[in-house]
Amino acid sequence: MMARPAGSAGCLDQKVLQYEAFINDVLRRDLRAVVEQRDRLYEKMSHYLQLKNAIQSLEEAGPQQLKADVDLGCSFFVQARVNDPSRILVLVGFGFFVEMSHQEALRFIDKKTNQLTLFTEQLTKDAAKIKAHIRMVLEGLRELQGLEELSDVCRKSAAAAQL
Repeated sequence: MMARPAGSAGCLDQKVLQYEAFINDVLRRDLRAVVEQRDRLYEKMSHYLQLKNAIQSLEEAGPQQLKADVDLGCSFFVQARVNDPSRILVLVGFGFFVEMSHQEALRFIDKKTNQLTLFTEQLTKDAAKIKAHIRMVLEGLRELQGLEELSDVCRKSAAAAQL
């Protein structure tokens, strides 16, 4: 290990603090935001797949009157009767609903889940890149501070124990 000039220790400590702040304030925040966004997309996909299962159940039941409990909010349910369940309203985005037949709805759901899958895959790649950046900065900090990697320390102590 090389000897450092007296003034460089304070400069080094300052750099270490800056990198640690960058990791905690920027990279970890970005990672959290990407993962939360991906989780919201997974939740949307789950809702569309539940709708797909409900539509398939309606098709199996045939064209008959439907009775269901509808949640009005705050777990307050009312009984509803649907005379013609052959057409349903589907949320297509931005608060807009479109009336569709079962087949139209199933095609829409397939396209929407494929689109959401592509978005989640991209967010997963983004999360991996951010994790790699965090790892790279941590590795740089380790080198800057002159610390050995834990696996290096374990190997050296195991080699010394064998002697």
